[in-house]
Formats: sequence, C-alpha cells, structure tokens
Amino acid sequence: MAVNLVNVENVSKVYGTRALLDGVSLGVSEGDRIGVVGRNGDGKTTLIRMLAKLEEADTGRVTHCGGLRLGVLTQHDSLDPAATVRHEVIRDMADHEWAGNAKIRDVLTGLFGGLDLPGFPKGLDTVIGPLSGGERRRIALAKLLIADPDLIVLDEPTNHLDVEGIAWLAQHLRERRSALVCVTHDRWFLDQVCTRMWDVQRGVVHEYEGGYSDYVFARAERERIAATEEAKRQNLVRKELAWLRRGAPARTSKPRFRVEAANELIKDVPPPRDSSELMKFASSRLGRTVFDLEDVTVQAGPKVLLEHVTWHLGPGDRIGLVGVNGAGKTSLLRAMAEAARSEGERQPAGGRIVTGKTVKLAYLSQEVTELDPDWRVLEAVQRVRERVDLGKGREMTAGQLCETFGFTKEKQWTPVGDLSGGERRRLQLLRLLMDEPNVLFLDEPTNDLDIETLTQLEDLLDGWPGSMIVISHDRFFVERTTDRVFALLGDRTLRMLPRGIDEYLERRHRMEETAAAATPVAAAPVADKPAVSAADARAAKKELQRIERQLDKISARETKLHEQIAENATDFEKVAKMDAELRELVGEREELELRWLELADAA
Repeated sequence: MAVNLVNVENVSKVYGTRALLDGVSLGVSEGDRIGVVGRNGDGKTTLIRMLAKLEEADTGRVTHCGGLRLGVLTQHDSLDPAATVRHEVIRDMADHEWAGNAKIRDVLTGLFGGLDLPGFPKGLDTVIGPLSGGERRRIALAKLLIADPDLIVLDEPTNHLDVEGIAWLAQHLRERRSALVCVTHDRWFLDQVCTRMWDVQRGVVHEYEGGYSDYVFARAERERIAATEEAKRQNLVRKELAWLRRGAPARTSKPRFRVEAANELIKDVPPPRDSSELMKFASSRLGRTVFDLEDVTVQAGPKVLLEHVTWHLGPGDRIGLVGVNGAGKTSLLRAMAEAARSEGERQPAGGRIVTGKTVKLAYLSQEVTELDPDWRVLEAVQRVRERVDLGKGREMTAGQLCETFGFTKEKQWTPVGDLSGGERRRLQLLRLLMDEPNVLFLDEPTNDLDIETLTQLEDLLDGWPGSMIVISHDRFFVERTTDRVFALLGDRTLRMLPRGIDEYLERRHRMEETAAAATPVAAAPVADKPAVSAADARAAKKELQRIERQLDKISARETKLHEQIAENATDFEKVAKMDAELRELVGEREELELRWLELADAA
C-alpha cells in the first residue's frame, strides 16, 4: 500500500476579503503525479506553497510524514548569487564522482545541452549573480532533480524551457519514483506526466483521475450532468473535448470514465476551424501576396542566423515556427515586420522581402508594451477601437472581448498599473486583435496565460481570418492553432516538417547523436567526396522548398480523402476510387521524401 506523504486537512486561506481556498482537504501519496490547473489568481500557487509548508494556512492543518525529503521549485529561486553553478548543483563532489553518475549526466545534458554547460560563459564555474532569470531557473531545477527528493513540487517548471527541454523533463519525471505535484499551463506536459488532476476553482479543489485529456473529458461530463448555466464555458469545454477526441492517438490518454458519454457530448461539435472558408475570406482581405522571401539572409549583429531562405506566406496560412534557442525565430519575424512597416524600405542583410499591399500586421513580441498606468483596462482597449469585426458576421464590443480574455466587468475598471504580468500580456494581445489585423505574428503568446484563457484565445483564433505565424514552446497551442510546422534547426535553413513537432524532436535527436559520435580523431577524410558549389547548394535549397510545398499539398489532399472516405463509407465504388487515389498519393509522397533526403546533403 502506498505511503501517504502529505495530508491537507480542512485548509482555508483568505487574502483581504477574498477566500482563495475554503475548507480544502487533499492527500499526496507515494507514486502520485498530480497536475494543478485553474485560472490565474484562483489559488494554485497558494495551495502548493501551503502543501510544502512555505506558507501558513488560516485554518486547518498540513502534515508531512516523518523524514519526508521535499524538493520545491518556486517562481523565485533562493540561489546564492555569489556562488558558482558547480557549488549550487554538484556541491563538493569530485569531477570523477559526479561525471560517473548517470542521473547527474542526464540532468545536465537534458537541461543545459551538455556536461560542459554550453551557453554559460565559464561552464560549471560560471557565477550565478549575472545570469538571466531563465538560466537561474534551470539551475534551480537541476539542483532539485539531482537531490532526489521523495516529493517534488513544481511551480511552472516549463517556463524558460524550449520544446526539447520540455520533452526531456516530461520523460525524466515519468521515469522517476518521486511523487510529483505540478502547477503548469502546458497541457501537453500535463498529459505526458500526470496521472491525477486538481482543478482549483472559486476556493474549491475538484479532483480528477488521469492526465489533462481525461480531466477535460470528466469536467465536460460533470458540467453536462450538473446542467450548468454557464453556456459560454460549457461550449469552450465541448470544443476542446472534440479536439482531443478527434486528434492523433498520441495526443490523448485513455479516458477513465464512460467514453460513450464523451462521444455523445461532442457529436454535434464541428471541427475547430473551417479551413477552406477561412482561406477564402483571408484571400479576399489579403489578395495573393502576403509575404514573399526571396533568397533572404538574416543576421543578428555579425552572426548569420539564416541564409538563402526562399519562402512564401500566403493568405490564410497558419504556421507554427519551432527551433533551437538562438536559431533566429524571433529575428526572422522582426525582419519581416520591419519590411512591412517600412513598406519595403528596410530589408534584411541579404535578399528581399516582398510584402502585400493590403497587409495589416499585428506583432505580439515577447516584451510587454508599456501603457499609461492610469488608464483603465476597458479604456486601454477602447482607445484602439470600440467594436471589432471577427469575420463571418461576428462582431464584438471592446467590453465583450475583454470578458472573453478574462477581464470581468469589475476588472475592466482596474488601472493598468495594478495588473499582474500575465494580465498585462492578455491586455497587449487584446489591443492587437482589436485593431483588426489580417496578419498576426505571435512570439510566445502563451507566456503567463492560464489554461482557461488559452482555450478562449484558441477559440477566438479558430474564427480569425488571416495569415498567422506562431512561435511557442507550448506544443499543445502550436498544434491546436496552426496547420503546418516549419523549423529552424540551427543550420541556417528553414524547413517544413510534414509530421510537425514529433519530426522536429526526432531530427534534433539525430543531430545530437551525430555530433556526439563525431570526434576530430575519428573524422573520416572527405577528399573523395565531390565538392558542392555555392550555386548548386542554392539550387538544391530551392528544390527542397518546392518539394516541401508539394508535400504540403499532398498532405492536405490525403486529409481530404480520409474525410471523404468516412463520409461515403457505404458507397463501395466511391470508396474504392478514393482508396486507389490515396495509395497513389502515398507512393508519390514517399518518392518526394526520398528525393528530399538526397537534396538535404547538397543543401
């Protein structure tokens, strides 16, 4: 029988006149992996701080089992700024001792990219004080994981980690024996790691069995049974449930309640987006040209990030952009934005960016734009526009859009200066959408947003007609809001990935294995390998991009055929014809993929 590690008994916590937690009783046992979700400000962080005895409850009590080894990652680390990374993470262990420890090697490689901590000026001997908040947070996480506690409590552990780092952390936590309680808005991470969920709402904590997908199923069923009057909230839950149920099998875990009830609940829910309808509307707003990149080179100071990139962003394209940190994702968006704002006057270091004449760009950068702190929330939105056209006959007032983004009628009168970082982020995004752009660049839009706000944003973007590029480490958000994924792999190229983020992680893993296997001593002579001229390399890159466009069209046709086969399942003659076409497409795709691999070396 599993040992009970922590008991929370009838705990309450009040701030001012608001009860964050009201008579909450919970328990954490050995082997539990619990995800904590809820709106910002509803008490998630307060709950785990009391669970870890970092904060006292007003009433009730929290008890730990005797000898409990507890590891906590909070929003603010307690690292000694005068100490080195070595001192904080490895302590006084000799080099041969820690280097021979597989767990320590795994943590350092997974969080920092190598045992020598590439990216830190002096590796393990780097002083902590001058480091950024993200670097300090990774150090604090590494210190916690190496210490091997019985219970790990994590508050937003995926912040400042890239897609690879998040995937590594998920696998690492799955393989550990430690119990886990984790607050995060990363839904993919929750689904990969957690076996139970705590949903903090209005002072009460609802418990669910399973990961995030199971939680969405169970919450939707609970609200159906309760016949809730919150129609808006229920519709959003049903839409997300439909997305999870109809998605790839790897995206969901097995539900632990009646699957029939879930299917009944979503039988009349259409797909999240009508892509063809949105494409038509986007074309009417944008014309044929949105952004055309012709042999473009992007630099950050003297460093070349991308070179000889030829790429087309068309009307209605919804692109997810992933890549290693420093590969040039943000720099590429900035170069495109500068070309648009200067009407072609400001161009990148090499090549040319052509912007459509009707393009109206909104760019959400990672920096939060400063607004007048005395403005009220509603006033800050109304200064942009009173009403916004969302397309297809949908229109919203500034106040309605504020409510969609979690600003209640009372909150709309809050001065901007009193908002939290996450609320300011929401307000920044809200003001951008209020200006009715037809092209959106979103650079890490999910930072500081809770899950409920994320689902509302996804719902809003589902009906937004225009072209969009999203840079995000939130894998769920990228897969949910975009149709294609392009990657910057750190080799100065931009590549389409037909299989999305899974393919990106596979490619990065192969690149790391190749780099690890290559040593100066074992390097094979290359004299007998024919040299590739710069002109041939450019030609190969252009053909690669042509093949990627063909693969994209084939993928879209395959999806359409699958849908038509499902619709005409009883018409065997039609199904046979479509099945024959599908087999031809599969053969064509395989030939193109082989050709793509041949050209990749030359490029």
